[in-house]
Amino acid sequence: MDWLVNLVWQDGKLFGITWHFWKVVGWLGNAVFFSRFLVQWYATERRKQVVVPAAFWWLSLAGASLLFAYSVWRRDSVFIFAYAFTWIPYARNLIIHRRHRAAHVECAACKTVCPPMSRFCPACGAALKNPNQPQTLPQA
Repeated sequence: MDWLVNLVWQDGKLFGITWHFWKVVGWLGNAVFFSRFLVQWYATERRKQVVVPAAFWWLSLAGASLLFAYSVWRRDSVFIFAYAFTWIPYARNLIIHRRHRAAHVECAACKTVCPPMSRFCPACGAALKNPNQPQTLPQA
């Protein structure tokens, strides 16, 4: 069993890495950024179609932010530039996702949540009053 301890922990290093706060931030950023792959894969397998859930964008934002902080601490201009602007599409996709969810309409008859811009409930066929739908004026 000592050989395993020596393999993992040797000369004050864990797996040959000298650990400190910023090293943990960098590795945590890598782990969070990688976890978005698992979230997207799970959501896609569950629905049997390609899905990018909001959690994917939150994990992207968190992981990129941690990696950006680590790269600033390292003063590594390549990685600073690589992560300096990635938050823009991540944040934009979260805004779009939130607006899309807010645009859904609930059917007054059966309480089914209907897609945005729907005129009729797909479950019961009732006409929907959709505040997001452009109103047309009667022709004179």
